[in-house]
Amino acid sequence: MASVLAHNNQHNQAFIHPPRVLAALIEKIVQRGTLSFLSSRTGQTLRFGDGTGPEVVIGVTAEGAAKIAANPDLALGEAYMDGALTIVSGDIRSFFDVIFRNQEAAAFSRTTAGTLKLRILRAMQQANNRAASRRNVAHHYDLSSDLYRLFLDDDLQYSCAYFARPDYSLEEAQLAKKQHLIGKMLLKDGHSVLDIGSGWGGMALEIARAADVEVHGVTLSEEQFAIATERSAGTKVRFALTDYRDVTGSFDRIVSVGMFEHVGVPNYDEFFGKVANLLADDGVAVIHSIGRKDGPDITNPWIAKYIFPGGYIPALSEVLPAIERSGLWVTDVEILRLHYAETLVHWFRRFSDRREEIAALYDERFCRMWEFYLATSESAFRAQGHMNFQIQLAKRADAVPLTRDYITDHDRKSRDISRSSVNDRELSLV
Repeated sequence: MASVLAHNNQHNQAFIHPPRVLAALIEKIVQRGTLSFLSSRTGQTLRFGDGTGPEVVIGVTAEGAAKIAANPDLALGEAYMDGALTIVSGDIRSFFDVIFRNQEAAAFSRTTAGTLKLRILRAMQQANNRAASRRNVAHHYDLSSDLYRLFLDDDLQYSCAYFARPDYSLEEAQLAKKQHLIGKMLLKDGHSVLDIGSGWGGMALEIARAADVEVHGVTLSEEQFAIATERSAGTKVRFALTDYRDVTGSFDRIVSVGMFEHVGVPNYDEFFGKVANLLADDGVAVIHSIGRKDGPDITNPWIAKYIFPGGYIPALSEVLPAIERSGLWVTDVEILRLHYAETLVHWFRRFSDRREEIAALYDERFCRMWEFYLATSESAFRAQGHMNFQIQLAKRADAVPLTRDYITDHDRKSRDISRSSVNDRELSLV
């Protein structure tokens, strides 16, 4: 603790015990666990909670405390980014573990605004016309690909992995995710496949390895498009820097993984209408997205400002009505609960292991911003009702088998080869 105090004093910052307003808020929220505030003046800590579990000690400056008290949803992350909030004992993950061990924190984090206010805020946050979509995608996905290579798996999968076995490595779980989705697609040789939001190309290339099919991937990220195009050389996979709304033609299969979070509620009718328009009469589509179990809300303001402008995590009650209006059948729905929390554990550890290299790419503030993003995202899946859903869609009721056995059969077959595939197969990453 002495070294931390010295470090902050060098920057003319001093940690304080929280002012009365903030202390009252913390006391209300932290009933279980132990959260302590360190004072630079006295070297003493002020403790909150019931004293159980590992103690997490934080330091906060007077300016940081005032901002957090006034607007915690935005200012907590900003204070951590700027060093006005420092973890003295523990790390940012253990901080969120203490906070969200308490149901009061999960309840506090939910928006209580009325329906009209929600609609107005979402309309403002999620317009996502073509120009806004490109701008929002560039904010996050056109960061240096060297950053993503440092903490993602070898195939650059930037979405929820599938831990079919709890001891899977990140590479194994990401391959299992791709195969799980492929099983739901019921691929046949000769199919044409559209991948909406194709990222760095890993899903599209895995589909092309699974069957003799032609795959067309679309993305709005210039960085991702360039790498995906290089990786697809010599295959039947093609990528385009195109908005999904501008795609034409007919496809036997459509898949979208981790892109629907960027569509926005005002555009759901257009999205599913486009899927219905592009899907062949006997076709199958699979949509994989983060969702929330507690009903409609708005995007956390810190996430909206710094990480995913224009992004929104939907409730199924917002998604299914738009599917109904499109005329598509919902032929299967699966909820993946803690798989993304486990994925984020791997990402956070890898990010921490390569932190010096990431700081060299960007700077210390960027590293703290991403640590906060990864840690708060994990807490969202563990304690705040976030999950992933996979929705299978079709135009015809008989487009897929009447039972789900084919999914389980495919999973078992792919599980038998997954470890040797990860170890032995060249993934064509450039």
